Amino acid sequence: MAKVTIISGFLGAGKTTFIKKLLEQVYAGQKVVLIENEFGEIGIDGGFLKDAGIQITEMNSGCICCSLVGDFGKALIKVSKEYAPDRIIIEPSGVGKLSDVVAAVEKVKDEAGLELDCFLTVADATKAKMYMKNFGEFYNDQIEHAGTIVLSRTQNMDAAKLEASVALIRDKNAEAAIITTPWDELNGEQIVSALEKKSLMDELLKEALEHSAEHHHDDDDEDEDEHEHHHHHHHADDVFTSWGRETPHVYTKEEIEDILVKLTEKSEFGIILRAKGMVSGADGRWIYFDAVPEEYEIRDGGADYTGRICVIGSKLKEDELEGLFF
Repeated sequence: MAKVTIISGFLGAGKTTFIKKLLEQVYAGQKVVLIENEFGEIGIDGGFLKDAGIQITEMNSGCICCSLVGDFGKALIKVSKEYAPDRIIIEPSGVGKLSDVVAAVEKVKDEAGLELDCFLTVADATKAKMYMKNFGEFYNDQIEHAGTIVLSRTQNMDAAKLEASVALIRDKNAEAAIITTPWDELNGEQIVSALEKKSLMDELLKEALEHSAEHHHDDDDEDEDEHEHHHHHHHADDVFTSWGRETPHVYTKEEIEDILVKLTEKSEFGIILRAKGMVSGADGRWIYFDAVPEEYEIRDGGADYTGRICVIGSKLKEDELEGLFF
């Protein structure tokens, strides 16, 4: 029977990096299958994780919580039967609801021969307040239904700000183990001890199933209080959109930096949650970039079959994005 680990996390939180650490230090020696759901037209993370020898099923047709009944369940059953893995890691779309993903696994676990092992959310400690305010319905769901919460980008945070971020998260989930130590300082055993804090697994599973069932009922009788995000249910596809291009266009690093500064600091392109890509560089090397609100990273990377750009957010202005990149 394959054990299932669900690793959720908002866009740009660092899920992929954390998964790689798990594969190298925690699940080494196990036969692992990773199921990825990229929100957006162009899958970019696949190549990065293929280096680890992991079989990847990329489902780029849309958000995981919008394809639960069909593709996702079938993919789980197929993967389990064809590969007979020791463990399946599910990395939902960054804007998917963890409760929906848990409910979807529960629905097919008997047929697929699966055991739900742990639900984990990776959260950028520097952006918890902003994401709760702007995208509470999706962000809070990932926090509330996690058995373990791994905080990223804690290395350079002021101690008071880190404590404030943890307090916000604790307010949404009083029971989860919260990892605040930077990942590179932790070994596999320390991570396992946090992941094995599973005393609330049954309770979380029950909550997730109840939460999913709420989608089928009207909540008109409910008071509109501070928990109103529980009473408004949106599919991620209704709120978030993606814009992507494959392109042979050649850029200099300065051009990419100028683009990313505009994307992360100006509002004329919509609400940008994530921009990511790999493009051909003018000096013959490839340029990889990654951006989340108010910060970005540019690095060298290996050549790919063509350049790829993907921007994810809300109320995206596609003509302006087209003009910015081309």
